[in-house]
Amino acid sequence: MLRAGVVGVGNMGYHHARVYSELARDGKVELVGVADANFERAKEVAKKFDTIPYADYKELAKEELDAVTIAVPTSLHKDVALEFIDAGTSVLVEKPIADTIENAETILMAAEEKDVTLMVGHIERFNPAVLKLKEVLNTALLGKILTITAKRVGPMPPQIKDTGVVIDLAVHDIDVMRFLFEEKLQKVYAKIGNAKHPAKVEDYSLIMLSFSNGKSGIIETNWLTPHKVRKLTIVGTEGIAELDYISQKFVIYNEEWIMEAKIEKKEPLRNELEHFIECVERKSQPLVTGEDGLYALKVAIKALESAQKDEAVNIE
Repeated sequence: MLRAGVVGVGNMGYHHARVYSELARDGKVELVGVADANFERAKEVAKKFDTIPYADYKELAKEELDAVTIAVPTSLHKDVALEFIDAGTSVLVEKPIADTIENAETILMAAEEKDVTLMVGHIERFNPAVLKLKEVLNTALLGKILTITAKRVGPMPPQIKDTGVVIDLAVHDIDVMRFLFEEKLQKVYAKIGNAKHPAKVEDYSLIMLSFSNGKSGIIETNWLTPHKVRKLTIVGTEGIAELDYISQKFVIYNEEWIMEAKIEKKEPLRNELEHFIECVERKSQPLVTGEDGLYALKVAIKALESAQKDEAVNIE
């Protein structure tokens, strides 16, 4: 049975530990341990999910794990990932893959050298509604696709302390748009600002993306809206599709019909971790590779560069 662990059991890491625990009950994986610099938190989570707590992730790395989730602050991704990769452990790094392009590339090179699976936790790729929308886009139902618009807003998350909304939130929809269009981006133009974030990083942004063949995308993000919204709209020549990430629904509108897609709802994180485990076991390429994570990070950083320059910048 595959041996797994989790480093960082704050909000997202807690749920990784929960899902691994559920998979353990199904006989798919053994949750060997969880690590967190806040040892009281590690002990609390370990007790809940019947595993072993560690204060130091380096001690967990010695446990001959097959797979590990890394859900620590973004600035720590590189150091923690390298520790486990060096131990021969396959790694799922929560998005974004790293805080800088250089650190992301270091993680990619290390994983390739050690021949371990590297996956990036862009969880929306495993949302059943997104996967269903992808199927629709491979038909002619919407006609020629023209634009895609995403809105990802909500309250300020207390656990995010080392990055702003572009790296933390917009990176989701950058990756989803590229996944749906199957195209790289050409240019990005962004406006950002800080209204009340204490760390003085941006807490709201508007990003315009230019794809090939005339397609374009817009991403709105903020930590100012009192309620969480996660929506996506695609406009085509024959109709539009409106998707809600949270409810896992999407509806197609055209001149004659309003059609709601039939979707079997399932927790995206469980889909993601089941896929990760399967990739580790089979030594197969994950749906979201390290290269995918690196590309999404590059676009997000280019968006910040655009905002600083107040002009569109080329992606490549």
